[in-house]
Amino acid sequence: MANSTKRIVLVSTDKTFVQDSKAAFASSDLIRLATVDKNVVELRGEIQEADCDAVIIDMDAAKLEEIEALQRITRRLEGRAPILVVTQEFNAAAVRILVQLQVADFLVKPLTTADLVRSCLRVLQGKGREQNSESQIYTFMPAAGGVGCTTLALQTAFQLHHSVTRGASTCVVDLNFQQGACAEYLDLEPRFDITEIENQPERLDRQLLDVMLSKHASGLCVLAAPTRPSEMRSFNADVVVRMLDLVSAYFDNVVIDMPRTWFPWTETVLLGSNKLYIVTEMTVPCLRHTQRLIQAIYETVGKEVKPNVIVNRFEQRMFDNGVKQADVEEILGDHFVGGISNNYRLVREAVDRGVPLHEVDANANVINDLKRIILPEEDVAGPKKRSFLDLGRSLWRKSA
Repeated sequence: MANSTKRIVLVSTDKTFVQDSKAAFASSDLIRLATVDKNVVELRGEIQEADCDAVIIDMDAAKLEEIEALQRITRRLEGRAPILVVTQEFNAAAVRILVQLQVADFLVKPLTTADLVRSCLRVLQGKGREQNSESQIYTFMPAAGGVGCTTLALQTAFQLHHSVTRGASTCVVDLNFQQGACAEYLDLEPRFDITEIENQPERLDRQLLDVMLSKHASGLCVLAAPTRPSEMRSFNADVVVRMLDLVSAYFDNVVIDMPRTWFPWTETVLLGSNKLYIVTEMTVPCLRHTQRLIQAIYETVGKEVKPNVIVNRFEQRMFDNGVKQADVEEILGDHFVGGISNNYRLVREAVDRGVPLHEVDANANVINDLKRIILPEEDVAGPKKRSFLDLGRSLWRKSA
């Protein structure tokens, strides 16, 4: 066995799950999967004797005896190998216990083999993402109402989550506390109760964060508060900063959906962003407002962050007297980074069904247009050295 090969031990009595996991790793020369056909409470030193690089434990986190068995295993391993838990159900009590036991990650059944592989790759890369690299923060601002900012932010999150080059843990943060729609667009329950920490932001820790996250079936996480349309007020900037600091510490990619209104914490969010995208559309008033928004950003945060403009519902008609691409380029200059095709039917169907765009049509023009902007390096095919990420990509394609 080559020195670069990693050994993972899977503990499970679920024959279907074991078979699917074996098939997922069978073609890899980078990871070797060994299995133990026992319940976690039946283990008597098999993991310690296996000399493995990581452990996957399939268990029921709602059962006290299985939690106690997991606790014994973590104590005996003493951090020598990260533990990934696959559990039967998602509930607040189980999450708190798993966080306290410092498991490297946990997944909830049913799950795809692609999610399992991606999680394994992450835990094999080091003792903690926050110790190895900084989170990449992508912020989306609408230039006007109804320009499709939330749709593009969510699809960006999915593209990052499944990306070859940047695919890793991804969280969407909906900062539109009054009228946000991120959770509703994916048919999820918004769990972030900002009133619980409003006066004590220091209470927000990893345990509480896990309870307040909404988790999509794909593994994408969403931090969104229940909407309060009649409560137009700002929140303490310390609350927002604490929340974003914590999210960026535990996720590789963070996608922020901003409200139109400028709040006291807006400047801090902009300064903390790696990429800032303004979403607009091809109307003269909207493009003019985009110009004013760009100017306001520069006046507020200086040249620290460059606004990139995405023109949504982008249309080019030969004999149309409306706004042309040349007009957009002249008005926005090098801030213009691309247009998104007008595909109202696709977006409307996805929103009504509460699913991401790629579940309606994986090859839709909207998806490809956005990918050219967000992931330009993946738009050009070429030979690549085989890596853990390549393995994750091929398995995701098989499961898609």
